[in-house]
Amino acid sequence: MAADRERIILTRDVNIVTIPDGNHGTLKQGEEVTIHQALGNNYTVVTDYGHMVQISGLDADALGKEVHHLQTLVSETDARAVEKNCWEVMKTVYDPEIPVNIVDLGLVYHCEVTPVGEGENEVQVQMTLTAPGCGMGPMIQGDVEKNIRGLPGVSRVNVEIVLDPPWSREMMSEVAQVQLGLY
Repeated sequence: MAADRERIILTRDVNIVTIPDGNHGTLKQGEEVTIHQALGNNYTVVTDYGHMVQISGLDADALGKEVHHLQTLVSETDARAVEKNCWEVMKTVYDPEIPVNIVDLGLVYHCEVTPVGEGENEVQVQMTLTAPGCGMGPMIQGDVEKNIRGLPGVSRVNVEIVLDPPWSREMMSEVAQVQLGLY
């Protein structure tokens, strides 16, 4: 069996988000899951009942995996360095159903960093979803905000979901299209 389809018995209770509706729940210790996708900082797993759910990377230990922490590429806190870091951490956020990061999917329209004090910056992000009303939208938005908020030099973050222009597959990078077999 491929490593990305590994079957695992949970070593403790874990909080989950159901896909695609975005509802929160819990899986109990001893339940068996199959890892469907392990990209970014989260795991998409399928339960024995056939439900697809997401488990936070912070709960990786319940899957017998190591918890991964975000790496900052640039430690400076000027606006240019912060913007570079923002784009890099947004590349660690994935739609739980699609094995391509949100930047390469073309979901991030705008990232603006504004200095607000010595070594402090405000970050404004405009992004969209692959489909209006996507139940996972608030979770993806929250992951972007959390990852950017954890960067050095960031004092405020606002991640706004916009639906105009609507997303289309032409917005994906060439790499993403090749990954998904669309090119």
